[in-house]
Amino acid sequence: MTASPHSDCLVVLFGATAGAAGAKLGADERELILLVWQVVDRHSKKVGTLHKCLVKADNLDLGEQCREVTGLTPEGLSKAEPLDRVLQQFSQLVSSDLKSLGRNSYIFCTDGQLLIRQVLHPEASKKNLLLSDPFYSFYDLRKEFHDCYPNVAPVKDLTIQSMAEYIAFGIDETEDDFGVWQVKAMVAIIFSMLPETNNHRFAVPETVKPKYETGPCSKSEAVDSETVIRARGLPWQSSDQDIARFFKGLNIAKGGVALCLNAQGRRNGEALVRFVNSEQRDLALERHKHHMGSRYIEVYKATGEEFLKIAGGTSNEVAQFLSKENQVIIRMRGLPFTATPEDVLGFLGSECPVTGGKEGLLFVKYPDGRPTGDAFVLFACEEYAQNALKKHKEILGKRYIEIFRSTAAEVQQVLNRYMSTPLIPTLPTPIIPVIPPPYTITAGSVRDCVRLRGLPYTAGIDDILEFMGDATADIKPHGVHMVLNQQGRPSGDAFIQMKSADRAFLVVQKCHKKMMKDRYVEVFQCSGEEMNFVLMGGTLNRSGLSPPPCKLPCLSPPTYAAFQTAAAVIPTEAAIYQPQALLPSTRTQQASAALAAATPAVTYYPAQAAQLYMNYTAYYPSPPVSPTTVGYITAPQAAVAAAAPAAHTPMLPQPGALVRMQGLPYNAGMKEILSFFQGYQLHADSILLLYNFSGQPSGEALVTFPSLDSAKKAVVERNRCLLGNGCVELCLM
Repeated sequence: MTASPHSDCLVVLFGATAGAAGAKLGADERELILLVWQVVDRHSKKVGTLHKCLVKADNLDLGEQCREVTGLTPEGLSKAEPLDRVLQQFSQLVSSDLKSLGRNSYIFCTDGQLLIRQVLHPEASKKNLLLSDPFYSFYDLRKEFHDCYPNVAPVKDLTIQSMAEYIAFGIDETEDDFGVWQVKAMVAIIFSMLPETNNHRFAVPETVKPKYETGPCSKSEAVDSETVIRARGLPWQSSDQDIARFFKGLNIAKGGVALCLNAQGRRNGEALVRFVNSEQRDLALERHKHHMGSRYIEVYKATGEEFLKIAGGTSNEVAQFLSKENQVIIRMRGLPFTATPEDVLGFLGSECPVTGGKEGLLFVKYPDGRPTGDAFVLFACEEYAQNALKKHKEILGKRYIEIFRSTAAEVQQVLNRYMSTPLIPTLPTPIIPVIPPPYTITAGSVRDCVRLRGLPYTAGIDDILEFMGDATADIKPHGVHMVLNQQGRPSGDAFIQMKSADRAFLVVQKCHKKMMKDRYVEVFQCSGEEMNFVLMGGTLNRSGLSPPPCKLPCLSPPTYAAFQTAAAVIPTEAAIYQPQALLPSTRTQQASAALAAATPAVTYYPAQAAQLYMNYTAYYPSPPVSPTTVGYITAPQAAVAAAAPAAHTPMLPQPGALVRMQGLPYNAGMKEILSFFQGYQLHADSILLLYNFSGQPSGEALVTFPSLDSAKKAVVERNRCLLGNGCVELCLM
């Protein structure tokens, strides 16, 4: 038996889960426990047998609402069949009823979208059950009723009871069998709408896409913000197909899954997903904190601009590469710079043929044509892609190759990032002001730090954490420091702050001369004082310290005497995170006090400071913390020019107490934050929104309260309260 929109028969289907019912059906991720159905012949107005079938859930702990509404008990459900057996029985019984009515095809009719989209498809996906074709199209009785009776009520306000009351269908007070009355009422509602009475025709059914369709997205494409969500907390190895499976039952737009990458080009556990309409997006938001494996996924609203920034592309080469639809995309990383298409095809071999041969390869290059070591590969089917993934970390030339699943959006992001890289790296625009972070770098003589030397230049934070293995648990918060050279490129060095000198010693014993990629890495034990000297431009050898070339304990060279009223000049990347503890620990308390008296509370960095006698440094937090997003504000050139001779006024008032907000919606502004803290006597100057390196909102803000008591009260009363659709976390700094 098949499903067809032109079928003479409808199968009226009603169900319930072990949790919430009504408008929240499926939102709590509980399993299906009840199916009730009846076949209806639209032409003869004959009906088949009304069937009711219990479903045995894996978790028989019923919610309070379920017990109250359905009257079911765990004892009764324990004797039922599991979902796969129930679906087999359903198919057999429907076939028998259709045969008795002289029909051979049918289509579902349900009370709204939730049973099909939010319950049956997600649960079948999690249990690896294959639903038959009829489950991919259905009529939404509420929408059909609204089309027939447009003046009754909005679709979202309709219920089986309200529709039954409108057509004067009497409620049988003696009917206490849950689900039976609902199906009888739905059948009566359908009969009241048929052509003989109201000339309504069931013509355009709802459809469920059987699979996710890949495809490119142009930056010139219009994307409705009401169709986009942001998913957070994804496993780093998730593919677009995994995300589509998480949203199974909902229709994602073609090429509508965009995995987000961090500043190092690695996935950051977030994705932007675009649905075909706002109704599907709203259903997706109901899956907030549903599970992907053992992890729960957060789902929030996003904008079309955010989606285009991640997924949109302008390169004709990329568009041509992605024009071959429904291909599986694989990313190869760490290729030798001399690798040719023939080398890559030979490495992959005959067991995983590339679509179109050389045309199925896309090498990622810098603007001047130099290879980056990355490439994307197209495969015609999942089998070929799986064969390619088995070659992960096999050797090509003298390097091992990393192989991952990828997406069209990732291709766009990687190409956009590399093609926008300047040929001659320059310092970014100076910034004001810098807010000292809530963590410090130790500068003592205790040897609780380790230095990694000889890192591959492509190594990132993830590589270092993998290299250290179990020892990552002993890293201090925000204790990983990648050292960059004066051109802003990786120097091959990194410093790690450990929880104790003993832990640092163990790391040296375990990791010294251990291989990372194709290089062995030297690991030395050192102190915070030694680390600070290197970060300031000094050198650290086995024979001892060579101090920085600065004559004074100040980071700016003597040639910048015109800017002595400003604080130490440091590069922009470091400035964003640089704590005052980076200054040498040898400075006396008196000198520090004198400098503090002469230095304004907010630091300005003059644009002329282009040549620096120091190493650049970028800081990364240790897991499980997310990458730091302490923000910055771009300084207008006029403001920078006026900064040197003028007395500086802090942008933030001298704080009575400072509170950090995390988890803000990305579109939240001053007005929303002031409304969130209504009654706490705040004003716009009390709020500093934080931005990331791209100048985009980071979802964090700093708020200055007039007193410590008011700040503590706000944290107690407003922590984890909702702002928009986000749960905001507050912490006292």
